[in-house]
Amino acid sequence: MKLLLHNVKAALNDPEGDALTAAETKLRAVGLKPTALTLTKRSVDARKREEICYVCSVAAEISGKLSPKQLQKLGAVILHEEELIPQDAVRKRPADAPRPVVVGFGPAGMFAALLLAEEGCRPIVLERGDDVYARADRVEQFLQTGKLDTDSNIQFGAGGAGTFSDGKLITRINDSKCSYVLRRLCEFGADPDILVNARPHIGSDRLPSIVEGIAERIRSLGGEIRYRTKLTGIRTGLSGEVIAALTDCGAIATDTVILAIGHSARDTYRYLIEGGYTVEAKPFSVGVRIEHLQEDINYAMYGKAAEILPPAEYNLSYREGERGVYSFCMCPGGTVMAAASEEGGVVTNGMSNSARDGRNSNSALAVSILPADFGGTPEGAIDFQRRLERAAFAAGGGNYDAPLQTVGDFLSEKQGSAPSRIASTYRGGNHFALSDLHTILPPCAGDLLATGIRRFARQIEGFDAPDALLTGLETRTSAPLRILRGGDRQAVGHPGLYPCGEGAGYAGGITSAATDGLATAIAVLYGT
Repeated sequence: MKLLLHNVKAALNDPEGDALTAAETKLRAVGLKPTALTLTKRSVDARKREEICYVCSVAAEISGKLSPKQLQKLGAVILHEEELIPQDAVRKRPADAPRPVVVGFGPAGMFAALLLAEEGCRPIVLERGDDVYARADRVEQFLQTGKLDTDSNIQFGAGGAGTFSDGKLITRINDSKCSYVLRRLCEFGADPDILVNARPHIGSDRLPSIVEGIAERIRSLGGEIRYRTKLTGIRTGLSGEVIAALTDCGAIATDTVILAIGHSARDTYRYLIEGGYTVEAKPFSVGVRIEHLQEDINYAMYGKAAEILPPAEYNLSYREGERGVYSFCMCPGGTVMAAASEEGGVVTNGMSNSARDGRNSNSALAVSILPADFGGTPEGAIDFQRRLERAAFAAGGGNYDAPLQTVGDFLSEKQGSAPSRIASTYRGGNHFALSDLHTILPPCAGDLLATGIRRFARQIEGFDAPDALLTGLETRTSAPLRILRGGDRQAVGHPGLYPCGEGAGYAGGITSAATDGLATAIAVLYGT
């Protein structure tokens, strides 16, 4: 029998050894002798700076029977090994069925295609951008010159937007497929530490080789990945069923299209809306990137313990009525990235490498945008985002320079203070224009953002430091709409079309998008 013990405290200098010893002590106290102990999760508990410790989860194998009283006293749960595909599952997709088409090679499309390939389906993947290495060159060219490739950039290309945002794998969903995703990422080169770190990340320097490894695996099993190939439409039969995927390189006959397009494929959104597919608007968020010195954040959260702990991460939120402000995609030792995918718009994101050893830490500070703010329609949601991005482009003065304001100026509603102690990391630090972000953000977002910064300073000393920097705008935190699907994961009224992942409105981040891709591939294969 295998148990999982939660809330096992461990010292900072030897968290694994201390956690295993503490777990064994707890088990022996109720008369149980473990035959094996394994650390499964580790996180820093810094709620009391004078008592910082690790809080761990430990898996324990025990022999013999366990009484309900022992289980209750331990505060443990019985672990049941869950298979990705149950052994008794009956495959419904015939071996001679047409090759499925997967649109998009971000986390959802990548894991859907990987599973389909390993199940013998030889999928055809359509990716509008480049492979990871050519894509990295395009991104670097954009950062250096402002020359934007609208099909291959920080939003589009192999690996999806997450390739240039640190590879954070944090998720709040409770799905056994999450551990499968992490194990597969390790198989393709990720640090095994992601299996136990409660805030796992890979790093944008390591992600390209992992993505390319998955691509090679798919190709080795007979799958194809067609880069620089854009979906232009879906041909359907009399009953709305999929009969072909239309691309700018020709039509592909198929009965299955997995739509894993990512949250920035506005041309595909427009095609679906105009084509009468069932699409609805959903809430999303907009905001800015805030930058502090990493050492300031580390010390504010950990004190002297910062010398022996990994870089500090925070997760902050505050709500007023229906609207909230929160930190998102926090990047210790990271860089504020230029993440535009359309000409004439400025978009920011955050990125850090595996070592997280940059001078600054940054995070999105985002405010809820409600359907009432943009008319409640999918078209209104997209137009809302686009207007903000174009306003940011204009405020930056063109060439994808970003509007920037110090926190001190933003809170006092003035402008003109240049960066000093904290230098901007956006496009090398010299592509910004001093601006008044209140005039670019919607009033509902600017006012609550200021309130949030003041509130968050009560939790992290110095969060409202006058020389901290705000760079705008962050508009792509999630998809602004949802492509509706039924319980069989097929689009309403269109058998064979499977919207999935973040772009379809069913995920939020790398891990949740990957698990949604896996679940969609399983639905294609097994109908469940």
